Order: sequence, then structure tokens, then C-alpha cells
Amino acid sequence: MTGEYMTTLTDTPHRYGLITRILHWGMALLFAAQFLSAAAHWALPRENATRDLLWSYHYPLGATLFLLVLLRGAWGLANLPRRPAHTGDLFGRAAVAGHVAIYALMVIVPFTRLLAAAGSDRGFSYFGWQIFAPRETEIAWMQAPAELHGEMGWVLALLILGHIAMAVIWHRLIRRDEVLHRMAG
Repeated sequence: MTGEYMTTLTDTPHRYGLITRILHWGMALLFAAQFLSAAAHWALPRENATRDLLWSYHYPLGATLFLLVLLRGAWGLANLPRRPAHTGDLFGRAAVAGHVAIYALMVIVPFTRLLAAAGSDRGFSYFGWQIFAPRETEIAWMQAPAELHGEMGWVLALLILGHIAMAVIWHRLIRRDEVLHRMAG
């Protein structure tokens, strides 16, 4: 592989690389599906076929997103020295804080459910692979953090909406800079 080809895969100070963009936009679609399944579960009545269908993929999709977040985090850290920089002003610092909050919740929200599954009497299978066997008795301390899973998920959704608003309104419409273009390719 040539060095020129590799720079298209990795981030540069001027734009995000192909792998970063695939992870970003692919995960954006998966998160949209995940929030849709949660909204349907909350809004539609029990015994509703659409609600049941959408909810049926919530757990495996959440586990998939958890793995992708870990992969994306590792990829982002490996590319950190080459990534486009945020400005040092108030908005740049707010962007960094917002990204840290989003990443933290993208790890914490699914982790709380996986922890609960590890200590539950139902266990957890991921696409047919037994990850956590059912326990005879649930472990209370492993269940407790999952009590806030839904609320943390909606906070994550709000942060993501803020992220989108800042990209579109602040960067695209007001500042007219190239920030959105760097991630869009």
C-alpha cells in the first residue's frame, strides 16, 4: 500500500479518514434505529406488532453499538495526533466536552445493561452465542445501575441532537466553515 492510500484511511489535520467516517455515519444510523426502538417501546401499547418488532433488535443492536464504540474509541485515540483540531475558544472547548460526554454515555449506557444481564436469571445471548449464562438468583448490585439505563439513553439522545444542531446550525449555517465537510467527506 502506498502512503497516499493510507492517508485516505486515516485522519489528517484537514479531514477525517475513511475509517473514521464509516464508523461515524454507520454508528449514526445504528443509533437512530436504537432510539427508534426505544421510542416505540415507550410510546406504543403492549401487544403491538410494530413495538415488538422494533424492540426485538434493541438488545443485540445495543451490544453491537457497544463493541463499535470501543472500536471507534480505540481508532480515535490512535488517530488523535493527526485529527482536525478544535478551536481553542469557548465553542471549541464546549465541543470537546460534548464529545467526551457523548463517548462516556455511549459506553456507560450499554455497559449498565450488559452488567445487569451478567447478573440476571435470564442471561444474555448475542446472535446465538451465549455471553452470560442465566443465574439461579439475580445479583442485586449488578441490576442497580441498569435502573438508570433508559434515562441515560435519552440524555445521550439529547446530546446527539445537540451535536447535530451544532454541526448544521453553528458550523454550516452560521460560521460556514468546513467542519461538517471534514466528516461528510
